[in-house]
Amino acid sequence: MHRSRIRALAALAAVTLSAAAPLSSAQAQAGAWPTKPIRIVVTFPPGGAPDTLARVLAEKWAPLGQSITVDNKPGAGGNIGADIVAKAAGDGHTLVIGTVGTHAINAALYDKLPYNHLKDFTPITFLASTPNLLVVNKSVPANNVKDLIELAKKQPLSFGSAGSGTSIHLSGELFNTLAGVKMQHIPYKGRAQAIPDLLGGRVQLMFDNMPSSLPLVKNGELKGIAVTSAQRSPAAPDIPTIAESGLPGFEATSWFALLGSPGIPREVQMRINAETLKVMALPDVKEKLAKLGLDINTGTPEALTTLMQAETVKWAKVVKESGAKAD
Repeated sequence: MHRSRIRALAALAAVTLSAAAPLSSAQAQAGAWPTKPIRIVVTFPPGGAPDTLARVLAEKWAPLGQSITVDNKPGAGGNIGADIVAKAAGDGHTLVIGTVGTHAINAALYDKLPYNHLKDFTPITFLASTPNLLVVNKSVPANNVKDLIELAKKQPLSFGSAGSGTSIHLSGELFNTLAGVKMQHIPYKGRAQAIPDLLGGRVQLMFDNMPSSLPLVKNGELKGIAVTSAQRSPAAPDIPTIAESGLPGFEATSWFALLGSPGIPREVQMRINAETLKVMALPDVKEKLAKLGLDINTGTPEALTTLMQAETVKWAKVVKESGAKAD
């Protein structure tokens, strides 16, 4: 999704928030939150963007007076962790960092999900987006997209991912389709398991989330060839996009959102929304996430629902055209 489109949704969300009527005293009391420990489920192992966002919220929510646990539950492209939240009590104390995989792609990629990604969650707010970064092992004789395509047509190449259904996976499948190549997808349980194999050359490349791969490019451990977004990233302005490097129309962006278990009362939903927006607007949070290549765009629950619906349609088409399967 274009960053400009995401920003447009965020702007619409801001208007919706400002236009909302103030809560009555009775509603405010009914929306008291938190009243017990908070659990933020992350559907991937520690170290990636979802984990970073969860830990930022946990740190900044500490003054709210309740203990906050970041619970990493990886597996099945994020479905295991998401399902835990989909079946939790709707009191606002079990939350999940949803991703483009768990709340858009997986609906088309998996034959049957244990949850409905649109109906079984209470949307809170969009959090941030980031392009994926096409990184290759230093031994791979390719320094740009055209070199990589030529190499992939001559010899077998494999790309790792944080799991089937992630934007990392679908970025590779989209690349295969547009470039007319067939690189093999190797899914892992998370990028923490994939990166060592990439560094060791057991897989040749990866379309990794920028927050985890950009530091490895900057210190010379990997080669950064291109970003998957429609525009270059401010965090790495010297790295071209895949689209401008020979594959016009290529675009794949990872995004992350905060959702809760189903049935959270509206007053509690908006209370969590407000506390989240406060955190994401803090200068130190904005600076930290910008350095990692994360573009913050918060808004209303309604804007998040609209985003998920649009992304579900978009990625269903990519899955169908690429023939991607959940490995």
